[in-house]
Amino acid sequence: MLLSCKSTNSDTQHADLLSLSLVGGLSDAPAEEPVELDLPQIKKRGRLIAIVDNSSTSYFIYKGQAMGYEYDLLTRLAQKLGVDLEIVITTSLDKAFEMLQRGEGDIIAHNLTITKERRAKIAFTLHHNEVRQVLVQRKPKAWRNMTLDNIDKKLIRNPLDLAGKEVYVKKNSSHFSRLVNLSDEIGSDITIREEDPSVEVEALIKKVAKGEIDYTVADENIAQLNAAYYANLDVKTPLSFHQRIAWGVRTNAPELLKAVNSWIKDIRKTPDYAVIYNKYFKNRSNMKMLASSSYSSISGSQLSPYDKHIKDAAAKIGWDWRLLAAVVYQESKFNPEAESWMGASGLMQLMPETAEIFGAADPMDPRQSIMAGASYLQWLDKFWADEVPDPDERKKFVLASYNVGQGHVLDGRKLARKHGRDPQVWEDNVAYFIEKKADPAFYNDEVVSLGYCRGSEPVRYVKNIMQRHARYRQLIPDEVAPEGVKEPLLASAK
Repeated sequence: MLLSCKSTNSDTQHADLLSLSLVGGLSDAPAEEPVELDLPQIKKRGRLIAIVDNSSTSYFIYKGQAMGYEYDLLTRLAQKLGVDLEIVITTSLDKAFEMLQRGEGDIIAHNLTITKERRAKIAFTLHHNEVRQVLVQRKPKAWRNMTLDNIDKKLIRNPLDLAGKEVYVKKNSSHFSRLVNLSDEIGSDITIREEDPSVEVEALIKKVAKGEIDYTVADENIAQLNAAYYANLDVKTPLSFHQRIAWGVRTNAPELLKAVNSWIKDIRKTPDYAVIYNKYFKNRSNMKMLASSSYSSISGSQLSPYDKHIKDAAAKIGWDWRLLAAVVYQESKFNPEAESWMGASGLMQLMPETAEIFGAADPMDPRQSIMAGASYLQWLDKFWADEVPDPDERKKFVLASYNVGQGHVLDGRKLARKHGRDPQVWEDNVAYFIEKKADPAFYNDEVVSLGYCRGSEPVRYVKNIMQRHARYRQLIPDEVAPEGVKEPLLASAK
């Protein structure tokens, strides 16, 4: 079969394009039968698993907070469904489709173009956006000193002029498919260079800006967002009509599809949707700042200005620094001047007595607060070591104790034991009975020592930190603990 285009892989020339889907951007590998998993099972499980992309529009971390257009919408969808949101990241669409079919995710929330070929693989939701595909190219070198007309003359404004040009796109993407069709439409060859499916579209845009490649293709909203950051980019040449952007679910999940569609209909009528869209696609100066920040997982690997202190403290108590960072964010959102109405202060929100015991003469000092808070966590870990031998499970007891005190956690363990639950397991066991301590039938039980507790707060506290830690681990690189850091951080409790 001969096509009016030349398609090459970055590493290998491909003469035969039959193995590629010319419309849908999906490989022709045999499709797996999707697992039987619909909305009732998702609700029973208690969480919606979303497969997303790590990009400035889909999902990223900024100063410790998860953000992104897709992410913000997904959080609202999960709230509507009454479940937690779990995020899984992959940049490869092929892998995303495979994960969906295996039940490793429930919804693909990439910037998915609706195509006929993809409809054979997944069920598309109602579209939540419409965009065109555009050519991403560099302005002339001296563009700042040129008139707009002269700039236009140096750029490709007619798709016909792509004949003979070399364009880089992500393999198995709708951008590849569009170029194949465009080459046929103009009756001339376009040399299509296929990048690995794991390559981010934004990475290709960056290569154009830096002069490493001359052309790529992107959805207009993403292209415009990046053009605000790279001033030398031009993204004004459309290569397609407006196309619908949607999410995808399994073809055998009709109840989930119905629920998501109903939610999309409703949210698109609300100011909340407009605010979310404008936040990421219209407020380009703000997104330019986010994209270039060292505290953004898109361009940097820092969570806060206090990462060094957090890493030092975490290494000394044997914790993943990202878990300790999740605690700091939960306590103060990385604000060293935070104060609570109860008198807790600083990054780790230490009460005056606790700060004094664990060595923070000035709890507003970032390093002192982090070191003292870590010392307290280490003390709590030793407190629970014999009772909860599993170190990963024990961290949940430590976190709950940091929030509400170990006395209420001990009560939860007593109630769990009395009612035949496992006192060494947090979720659905001890956590369940700590929440029950808001009920007189339980806080008046003879085994309870400390009485009433608004138990939903420590349970939510632990859940939030563990979820945040999982997200930090996805996007922020691990670091080996500094050599020689073996001395205990723990101060003696009085």
